Amino acid sequence: MTKVTAQLSVSLDGFYAGPRHEGDGDWMASAEAAAFFRLTRWMTGAAAWRERQGFAGGERDVNSEVIGEAFEAAGAYVMGRRMADGGEEPWGEEPPFRAPVFVVTHRPRPTLVRRGGTSFTYVTEGLAHAVERAKDAAGGKDVAIAGGGSLVRQVLAAGLLDELELHVVPVVLGTGLRLLDADLGLGEREGVELVPTRVLHTPDVTHLRYRVRGRAPLLADGGGSGTGE
Repeated sequence: MTKVTAQLSVSLDGFYAGPRHEGDGDWMASAEAAAFFRLTRWMTGAAAWRERQGFAGGERDVNSEVIGEAFEAAGAYVMGRRMADGGEEPWGEEPPFRAPVFVVTHRPRPTLVRRGGTSFTYVTEGLAHAVERAKDAAGGKDVAIAGGGSLVRQVLAAGLLDELELHVVPVVLGTGLRLLDADLGLGEREGVELVPTRVLHTPDVTHLRYRVRGRAPLLADGGGSGTGE
């Protein structure tokens, strides 16, 4: 059965990048990029990641297995327009996805077809419609929410996410773009319940996988008195 999945590298204090870069300056030189590349360092040295980018070498370890597994499981992707626009040039003519990508946007654009099986279809009818189109195109495999973090948060808030994997990197950033924040729209007595399904630890990163149960009320437990509601 097709699952909607998402994964993101985050700092110990919950950021997936540095402070948002605005304006026309070089994103690669920004604080947003500096934190992002620190958080994804565990990926760039892994053999599975390097092979997907067309590079040689890399470590064949647990981190590489996690990356290879994610690529194999995905039959289609959903991503935000900012990520798609930012990646268009560096990904080149043969992006690493090798599957249909559905871009959530307010600005229409013809489908962009690349080599290796990747295509970018720009969906203006909203997030839920993009996810449904990706499911139809996934061929029974999973739909991976490729990001960025804001889109992952929107999918979680909308109740569309089945599985969330966080790659927790042992660094504290203090500020930046936070994955889980008030944009989830949770009530004061409400939370999103998750069920841990896998924990893999390496010196560089801890991989935490959760099944998403969804929104649920927060119930008092009696404060440890055994007289909870």
